[in-house]
Amino acid sequence: MELGLVGLGKMGGNMRERIRRAGHTVIGYDRNPDLADVHSLEELVGKLAGPRVVWVMVPAGAPTQSTIDELADLLEPGDVVVDGGNSRWTDDEKHAGQLAAKGIGFVDCGVSGGVWGLQNGYALMYGGDAEHIAKVQPFFDALKPEGPYGSVHAGKVGAGHFSKMVHNGIEYAMMQAYAEGWELLEKIDSVDNVREVFRSWQEGTVIRSWLLDLAVGALDEDEHLDRLRGYAEDSGEGRWTVEAAIDNAVPLPAITASLFARFASRQDDSPQMKMIAALRNQFGGHAVETK
Repeated sequence: MELGLVGLGKMGGNMRERIRRAGHTVIGYDRNPDLADVHSLEELVGKLAGPRVVWVMVPAGAPTQSTIDELADLLEPGDVVVDGGNSRWTDDEKHAGQLAAKGIGFVDCGVSGGVWGLQNGYALMYGGDAEHIAKVQPFFDALKPEGPYGSVHAGKVGAGHFSKMVHNGIEYAMMQAYAEGWELLEKIDSVDNVREVFRSWQEGTVIRSWLLDLAVGALDEDEHLDRLRGYAEDSGEGRWTVEAAIDNAVPLPAITASLFARFASRQDDSPQMKMIAALRNQFGGHAVETK
């Protein structure tokens, strides 16, 4: 099958490669001509046979909106657009309605896997009508990890991005817990091998996880994280998760505290945020600030 893929950055470029390895044809467009297979969205659409599937992997907000605006004018009834970026779930209904007016389907898909997705597969959470999901399913199957898990039709339009948003909120809280524990261990004189304490937790403990493995990897690269500045960005989903909790009167004390801890890192050089920054770099390739 053929797929048009818009946005070939850290995630999109690896997704193109994984889908191609599964035997599908992927035509990619990116503003960087060194990454692109074609030079415009119009050329991309022209090279795909109908009914087309075009997957968008660009930053949330204005870049996604402008891409969907252009695709709405280029695509035809029966085609489907997938928004696989980190768009806010409240934008999905608007995008679905805009495309539906022209007979074009819309699927929102939360994608998790970061820079490791090419090797391990991507966890996928998608929302939309069953008929539109069916047209995209072969690509979902190509991207997901091997085995029965890692992919879910979460519900109607918006459900995919909402699920990914909550996933990222949980991720914030888990990272914060590891970071707090690491700082406390580093503070105590009697513990002189913190890295190996973390490594000992990788097997046989209830807190073992991929994030813990990545923490150990970061400590192997820089045992006390001395090269990092204690500053961590937030990508938006944590804020949106807290806002959704407020709107629905759902208490999220751990997730909310982890978000506020990142805000505090922008005022002080926080030891905990060195670990948060290291973890974000390990799993997502996010930039870090060095001393």
